[in-house]
This record gives sequence, structure tokens and C-alpha cells, in this order.
Amino acid sequence: MIVRILGEGQYDVADDALDGLNALDAQVESAVDAGDEAALATALAALHDAVRSSGSAHDPDSLDESDLILPPADASIEDVRDLLGGDGLIPG
Repeated sequence: MIVRILGEGQYDVADDALDGLNALDAQVESAVDAGDEAALATALAALHDAVRSSGSAHDPDSLDESDLILPPADASIEDVRDLLGGDGLIPG
């Protein structure tokens, strides 16, 4: 799957990384629900680090559509809330 971190780029991430990413996504969602900016920053950093470490940079010249879109590291609670779906940032 192709994961985009807004403001940074796309990463090719194997489907078997999805469970770990979902666990981190739950932390992001909890921070948003609690209105905790510090916890959100920590959770987003962990989610971004997991995408980078489990994936590889997608060809920047490619026009491939992203399967998942993650907010940038400096996103506010409102920014993330706008991106959250019923399943969080990462469905599943």
C-alpha cells in the first residue's frame, strides 16, 4: 500500500505492517478525543516513524494515488479530526 505523510511524501508499506499502524492510529484517535495536543504530537510522531521504518520511499516522480493519507507532524487536533473517518486514519 502507498501511505502519504502530508508535507513529506509517499511510502510503500507492506500490508503486514497494517496491524502495527492501526495500534498507533488508535493512539492518535485517543489523543484527538481527549483534546490532548501533546499526546497527539507524540502519537503522530510514532505513527510517522512506523511508516518510515516499515516502508520505503515511493518514487517521487510517480503519480500513484495514496491508499492512506496521514496528517503532517505539526497538525492540530482540528486538522486531524477533519481527516479521521469512522475507522480512524487507517481503516481496519
